[in-house]
Amino acid sequence: MSRSGYSPHTVAEIREMLDTIGVESIADLFSPIPSGLRARSFPLPEGMSEFEMLDRLEVRAARDSREIVSFIGGGCYDHLIPAVVDHLANRAEFATAYTPYQPECSQGTLQALYEYQTAIGRLTGMAASNASLYDGGTALAEAALMALRITGRKRLLADCSVNPFWRQIVRTYLANLDVELVEIAPVHGVLDRDAARALFDDRVAGVLVQNPNFFGSIEDFSDLASAAHRHGALLVSAVYPVSLGLVKSPGDMGADIALGDGQSLGNPPCFGGPSFGFMAVRTEHIRNLPGRIVGETVDREGRRGYVLTLQAREQHIRRHRATSNICSNQSLCALRGLVFLASLGKHGLVELARLNRDKAEYAKGLLGSVRGVVVVNSAPTFNEFTLRLPKDAETVVERLLGLGIAAGMPLVRQYPGMGDCLVVTVTEKRSRQQIDRLAAALEEVLWS
Repeated sequence: MSRSGYSPHTVAEIREMLDTIGVESIADLFSPIPSGLRARSFPLPEGMSEFEMLDRLEVRAARDSREIVSFIGGGCYDHLIPAVVDHLANRAEFATAYTPYQPECSQGTLQALYEYQTAIGRLTGMAASNASLYDGGTALAEAALMALRITGRKRLLADCSVNPFWRQIVRTYLANLDVELVEIAPVHGVLDRDAARALFDDRVAGVLVQNPNFFGSIEDFSDLASAAHRHGALLVSAVYPVSLGLVKSPGDMGADIALGDGQSLGNPPCFGGPSFGFMAVRTEHIRNLPGRIVGETVDREGRRGYVLTLQAREQHIRRHRATSNICSNQSLCALRGLVFLASLGKHGLVELARLNRDKAEYAKGLLGSVRGVVVVNSAPTFNEFTLRLPKDAETVVERLLGLGIAAGMPLVRQYPGMGDCLVVTVTEKRSRQQIDRLAAALEEVLWS
């Protein structure tokens, strides 16, 4: 053995690898990490028994616990979750099931995913759905890649009213491709239609929009879909699924690809995850869907069964021809979405959407009447809206947080010119008293 603790053979291999990547030593690999973060040991307390550890954690959790009323959204929402969602989704056969590599042994999982696809298709007004994706952001990126594959073109248009976190994922996906992404600045919280139409030509593969958008505004993109189709391009529409209880579906608007994040369908916020992404398309685009599609069939005895009809995963045969690198379909989270939709039913979803809209309208009117506060949205809204404040939004939010209110999402980090703007979200869980409390606290913080 050498002084390093490795055999001479291993040392030679390490030396060869270091030479290949052009560094002198293994320590050089860690040089980008600040020295203060390269600790070799951590100040951990002495070991303790299980019940002592639990007691310590309970004390710490109680110290950190405060009742915070949340008006934060921006893609992750605090909705009520019917008890039946946890009851069914936590059954062992679902909680332990993962990828059905042997479909014939996974009929329960496949049936659940088949019914999930049906629910997403009906919700979005589209012909076919895959068996879910990671989240809304990766679903948007996958849809962008689909538009490029389908059209054979290399230019995409994106409304800057689309969730900026999702657009960053799209930029990351496209970073090393010979593709141009043109982002269109919004006007009064909505898409600049004139600018979008002026950019349509025979190079454009598709246009990425969101409804309601990140500012909360609702738009009808039917005319944009027609304009895109006249130029051979696709309309890719991200949607907030709960809003579809009231808002016109992407299918009815003429969208070619509909997608979104399913967190609001029976999945708790949980510090931002886990969630699932959904995607649905018109029939002619079904073979370009990423992920997998579950189909229904019959066996030799005529009994109904379920199979993986189409798969595009990278580890399968001919992986160099795969249409996606998506490696998981988030089945458990998608199952929660299915149970949530089934428990509400068509009329329950409409009622849920109406509660969100009505409470948000009350809040928008009340907050918009606070001295110096202006509602930015020039279009109707669902359960989110944008306020312009007479003071810096981050400062206002910080002061309101000290009063036990998470007032919303300041926009300055995503939209540098909007440092005085705040997106407020009101779901069905927010009471009239909580909304009144927010309005009173906002006026106090602004003018006291």
